[in-house]
Amino acid sequence: MKAAQTLLFVGLLCAQRPFREYPPMEGWDTAASLPPDFAAPSELVLGRLMFPSSEFRGAGRFGRGGNWLLGGTAWTVDYPKGDRTFASILRRLTRVDVRSVEQPVNPDDGDDIYHWPYIHVALPGAWSLKPHQAEKIRDYLMRGGFLFCDSFFGTDEWAGFVQGMEMILPDRPIEELPDNDPIFHTLYDIKERFQIANIRMLQWRGVPYRADGVDPHWRCIRDDKGRVIVAIAFNNDFGDAWHAADDPSYPESNASLAMRMGINNVIYSMSH
Repeated sequence: MKAAQTLLFVGLLCAQRPFREYPPMEGWDTAASLPPDFAAPSELVLGRLMFPSSEFRGAGRFGRGGNWLLGGTAWTVDYPKGDRTFASILRRLTRVDVRSVEQPVNPDDGDDIYHWPYIHVALPGAWSLKPHQAEKIRDYLMRGGFLFCDSFFGTDEWAGFVQGMEMILPDRPIEELPDNDPIFHTLYDIKERFQIANIRMLQWRGVPYRADGVDPHWRCIRDDKGRVIVAIAFNNDFGDAWHAADDPSYPESNASLAMRMGINNVIYSMSH
């Protein structure tokens, strides 16, 4: 719990931002009702990074720009249904006391980012970070934070991701996660890893990927002690697997792997 405790200590210096909701980019597809216990105190809150996005970068309309402060842009893909489904999965399958709703985290909100030890980044191939935002995220990670980057596919989106990550962590390499890495074995032993499908491509084209994102990769960036501080699910779509978990057209095997690996990410972020 060292990482979470470090962030909590920093967070005591100022007040947390209250819970807030934004319009989802995909409209009714990923809309979700507000759980009755959304304001109940909890030990963990799942953060979701808010960020400005490029007008176009590989992802077509999913990479569109717009006013990111009002929602409806790239950072809200699979939001909020995916986040709330994942929170309910954590509650059901672990002892983690997790809040039933996510927390949108704006890196420009003073020290607020330090309250949230786990932050999901959706469509990072479309982010267009300002230097001060990248610096804030870097400091968050160096203090013990954890990013999970998901829902991006293909050469163009990878280039957009790398451009932003080189601003955040310019001197740290991106590497493939080995099979024996602890992140694959924190709660579930995940030995078989396959592509987590994008639901729209499955429905429209019968393939699980966008663009040329054929081969899934499980990558990371580490701190000086070897701890994974950025987990990268490239050519995968955990957000779709979570929000479509009850959709009979979505493969159960994909939803199951995304649930188990997602839980491993959270447990790892809280224990390493």
